[in-house]
Amino acid sequence: MHWESYSHQKIKEVVSNALKQNLDYREKPVLGLPASYLDTEVFYDDAPFLKDAPFLSTLIANPNHIGCHTLNESEAAFTGTHQIERELIDLCAKEIFEGGEEDFDGYVASGGTEANIQAIWILKRYYEIEFGANAKEVAVLYSEDAHYSMPKACRLLGLKSYVTKVDEETRRVTQESLIECIKTAKESGVKHFIVIMSMSTTMFGSVDDIDEITGWLDDLAVDYKVHIDGAYGGFIYPFLTESKSYTFENPKINSFTLDGHKMLQSPYGTGIYLTRKGFMEYALTEEANYVKGKDYTLVGSRSGANAVAVWMIMRTYGSAGWKAKIEKLQKKTDRLCSNLDERGVEYFRNPDVNIVTIKSEYITPKLTEKYLLVPDAHGDNAKWFKIVVMDHVQQGLLDRFLLDLDAELQARK
Repeated sequence: MHWESYSHQKIKEVVSNALKQNLDYREKPVLGLPASYLDTEVFYDDAPFLKDAPFLSTLIANPNHIGCHTLNESEAAFTGTHQIERELIDLCAKEIFEGGEEDFDGYVASGGTEANIQAIWILKRYYEIEFGANAKEVAVLYSEDAHYSMPKACRLLGLKSYVTKVDEETRRVTQESLIECIKTAKESGVKHFIVIMSMSTTMFGSVDDIDEITGWLDDLAVDYKVHIDGAYGGFIYPFLTESKSYTFENPKINSFTLDGHKMLQSPYGTGIYLTRKGFMEYALTEEANYVKGKDYTLVGSRSGANAVAVWMIMRTYGSAGWKAKIEKLQKKTDRLCSNLDERGVEYFRNPDVNIVTIKSEYITPKLTEKYLLVPDAHGDNAKWFKIVVMDHVQQGLLDRFLLDLDAELQARK
C-alpha cells in the first residue's frame, strides 16, 4: 500500500489544470447542456481566496460527473475532473484494497447507503442476466448488526433478505443461524445469494469473519457473490490490520463500499463504490441516450467537487501520513479501553477499529446527554452505547468522560 503525498501547491496545480480541461461556460458557445456554473448572484466566482481553495473553486465551477468514468466513455465537457475521479478510484482499489495490476470500476456516490444499494442492484442484475434468475431466486444475506441500507436495498429492489444472528458478546455471526437462513431460503426457492460482509459495523465496529463465513457457505454448496460494506471501516481497518482477507487479493470479494465523509472527514456526499471489472456493465441504463457513455449509476448527475475533495485529502496525507493519523486514533482508543478495563466496565471493541461500545448498565442518561453517546436503539430498549474516537476527540475530552463515569459509578454504590 503506497501513494505519494502532494504539497498544497501541487494539489492546486492539478485541480486548476483539471478545471481548465473542463468546459468553461463563459468561453464556449454552450447551448445544449441543461447546466451552468453556480448562480453568480449568490455564489461569488471572483473571491480572492478561491485561488488558494481548489475544492471551493471546483464547487463553483460545478462539473457534472454523471456516469462512470472508469469505463470507456464519459461526457467530454468535464474530462479534467473526471480524470481526478478515475485516479481516486484506482488509488482506493489498487492501494488501499491491494488490487495489484487488475483493473476496477467505481464512482463517488452520495454515501455508503447509495453505494450499498448500487452493489446489490448490480449483483441482482448479474444473476438475472447471466443465470436467467427471477427476483424470488435471488436473496440478500447479512447479519443483524449490518447497516440499515441492506433492508432498504432489499425493499427497493424487491429482494428477500435473510438476517443471521450474532453472538451478543463477540458480535460474530453464528454458524447455526447462517445454516438455518440458507436452509429456509433454499426451501423458498432461492438459488443465488448476495452476501454482505461488514468491515466494521456502524454500532460496534465489529468485522465479520469473512474467511469463516465463506467457508461455511462453500460447505453448504451455495452460489454467492460477496459485497463488503466498508462505509465506516474502509479508511481505518486496512491501515491497522495485517490480514489480507478484506482486500481484492481475496477472490471471494466482488465489491466494496467506502465513505469519505466518515473517517476521511470529507464533505457529505462522498461515498465510494468499487467493483471488479466486468460488473459495472450490469447497471447500464440503455435509455440514457443523451449521456455520452450512458449511465451506470444509481444517482445520475453528481458533483465533481466531491471526488476532488476526497482526492485532495488522500493526496495531502499520502499513505504514510494517513496511516500515522489512524495509528494516533488507535492509541487514544487503546488508552480508553485500558481505562475502562481498570474500572471493570464491559464493552465491545474490535482492536483495529476506533469504536468502543459500552454495555448500557454502565451508562446513565446524564452521561448519554452530556457526551452525545449513541445507543443501539433509542427509547428504553438500549443495550449498548458507543463512543467513536474521531479526530475531534482529544484526550482531555476522554479524560473528562472517565471522571464523570467514575462519579456516576460511585453514586450507585
